[in-house]
Amino acid sequence: MKTDISQPTYDELLDNIGKALRSGREYALKAVNSEMVSTYWNIGRHIVEYEQKGHERAEYGTNLIDRLAHDLTATYGKGFSRSNVIYMRKFYLCFPKRETLSHQLTWSHYFEILKAEDSLAIGFYAQQCEKEQWSVRELKRQMKSSLFQRLALSRDKTKILELSRKGQEVQNPQDLIKDPFVLEFVGLPQQETYLEGELEQRLIQNLEGFLLELGKGFAFVGRQYRINIGSRHFYVDLVFYHRILKCFVLIDLKRGEIEHHDIGQMNLYLNYFKKEESTEGDHEPIGIILGAYKDKVLVEYAMQGMTNQLFVSRYQLYLPNKAQLQKEVLKILSDHETDNELA
Repeated sequence: MKTDISQPTYDELLDNIGKALRSGREYALKAVNSEMVSTYWNIGRHIVEYEQKGHERAEYGTNLIDRLAHDLTATYGKGFSRSNVIYMRKFYLCFPKRETLSHQLTWSHYFEILKAEDSLAIGFYAQQCEKEQWSVRELKRQMKSSLFQRLALSRDKTKILELSRKGQEVQNPQDLIKDPFVLEFVGLPQQETYLEGELEQRLIQNLEGFLLELGKGFAFVGRQYRINIGSRHFYVDLVFYHRILKCFVLIDLKRGEIEHHDIGQMNLYLNYFKKEESTEGDHEPIGIILGAYKDKVLVEYAMQGMTNQLFVSRYQLYLPNKAQLQKEVLKILSDHETDNELA
């Protein structure tokens, strides 16, 4: 005898099956990606070991890579272009210990990471990509914006090497600062005349990109956050809360050069937040003034004697010159070695 199907119960059944399918497909995809990473690492190992046994000089200029790409494609199909085979070889050379490979990163992630110029940057992007669970698109954006070089410029050799091994670890307010911040995603040409409010509006419209640039741990609180002091009203451009540092982060945007009174104004905001907005368990608020230009000497004098955590940094509306940043990082590493020799 045919029985009627209870619609609510059937809908629940359908939903449970859908969840099981999605979970199974996700697991299968992860397993496939993990196996692909392992396989390509092994291919790279075989190529390097073949070269090291003296069968072929370990140079891209020889015909080994060309021949392998041709024969592997003829036998196994797509996936073995010359560039892919080159990167498989480089993959093994950059990550010779298999246990250091991340099961969270796909071959597409590693393919992008291996485009970095040196081993320090490669190590950094692999660590950071896993920590912050970047998509391939997010990884590409961070590499284009020279994130490693921008962070490295504020460190000495020891800290640069640590950055490469461990990635960016946010442990104090200074770790939040990049100089410059790169805001190319807002789409404002560098030479165009615009208002500070327009930059602010573009950042809000592209909040996902801005949070990616700021880094891990930021939660958006508000825009044009109103402060009442006596009969006067003030407005902080952007307010965030940082989940790791457990404090408010205030950001003030300046279209042109940062002036000394901008620093005094941010100091006022910080004092207010410390007394009126922070609650039990919160650490002292952090202030960041972002401007297109800054006079380092003026900033130094304006901030002298301040006890608040206030930082002044630049922003750029276009991607930085990666070659120049890389040159400056190498100079820091070189100067550090020279200082040690003299000591």
